Amino acid sequence: MAFFCLAHCKIYTGSIEETIPLTERAMRLSPREPHGGNFYQQIGLVHLLQSHTDEAIRWLERTRSDRPAHPVTRAQLAAAYALNGEAERAAAELGEARRLSGDDRFSSLTRLRAVGNYGVPKIRALFEATYFSGLRLAGMPEE
Repeated sequence: MAFFCLAHCKIYTGSIEETIPLTERAMRLSPREPHGGNFYQQIGLVHLLQSHTDEAIRWLERTRSDRPAHPVTRAQLAAAYALNGEAERAAAELGEARRLSGDDRFSSLTRLRAVGNYGVPKIRALFEATYFSGLRLAGMPEE
């Protein structure tokens, strides 16, 4: 888990290119990790932020299979589907994120930005260009 946590920190401090190798190392060292979906989601998020939507979808669908009731996974998948031009699938995943969430964080982009930590400016820009843009395409309003 130490490599996973280090990889997670790398995303938000701006060293995103180091995230996948560290996460893969965590996966190799802990192949039976009961929270393996965290590994898949982290890799999916990095691919989403890097605009590799096909790879993001592949990893995030794997995450969804492992943790179907996790709202953040559903929102990230909604963004990836939307950026990939799959509007119906994106809207369905966004609806699931809203339903599964215990709060109103997925009610608007303004609210989501307010409750999250999106890292250093370089990484926040990637979130804006991919995650938030995809959620907007999936039907999430600005306000």
